[in-house]
Amino acid sequence: MIASVRGTVTATGPDQAVIEVGGVGLAVHCAPGTLADLRVGQTARLATSLVVREDSLTLYGFADDDAKALFELLQTASGVGPRLAQAVLAVHTPDAVRKAIANADVAALTRVPGIGKKGAERLVLELRDRIGPVAIGADGAGGVTGGSWPEQVRQALVGLGWTAGQADQAVAAVAETVDGETPPVPVLLRQAIRLLGRTR
Repeated sequence: MIASVRGTVTATGPDQAVIEVGGVGLAVHCAPGTLADLRVGQTARLATSLVVREDSLTLYGFADDDAKALFELLQTASGVGPRLAQAVLAVHTPDAVRKAIANADVAALTRVPGIGKKGAERLVLELRDRIGPVAIGADGAGGVTGGSWPEQVRQALVGLGWTAGQADQAVAAVAETVDGETPPVPVLLRQAIRLLGRTR
C-alpha cells in the first residue's frame, strides 16, 4: 500500500499529475481541486490510495489524509468505485460530504455526476453511522461558532445512529429544560442521549 508520495511534480493533466519519486515518475489521479494546487517543478506531498484491479494498479492522490480516508470509506458503500468516490470529492469538500450524509441531504449528494436519488439514499443508509464527526458551520470549519445548539445536538444524535425524528423529539424535550443561559453543547447532548436512552 502506497500511503503517500512526496516528490517533484513533473507534469499535470486534466485528471492526473506525474510526481517523480526517487527517479520514478508516478501517475497519480487527482480531483481538480488537488491538481490546482500543484506546480510543475515544485515538491509536493499527496496522501495516496492504491486501487488494485486484475488489469491495473491506479494511484489516487489527495491534498490531505482526511480526503483520502473519506475516499476509501465511500468505496465501502455498494455501487461506489474509486472513480465515483473521487467525483464526490471533486464536487464537495470532505466536511460537506460528511454533513450531507449525516443530514440525509440527498439533493447535495445528487449534485455529483453519476449519483442519482437512489444512489444518494443508499450512501446515507450505508455510511451514516460510520461517517465520523461532522464539522459545524456553513464553511465546513469545525468549532461551535456556526449553527445553533439544537442543530448541533441534532446532527450529533443522527451521527450516533438515532433517526432524524428521534433526534428532533429529544432536542425539543431538552429545549424545554433550558431556562436563561444555555449550557455548553456537550452538556445538552448528554441530556438528549439520556432522554433517548429511556425511549429506546
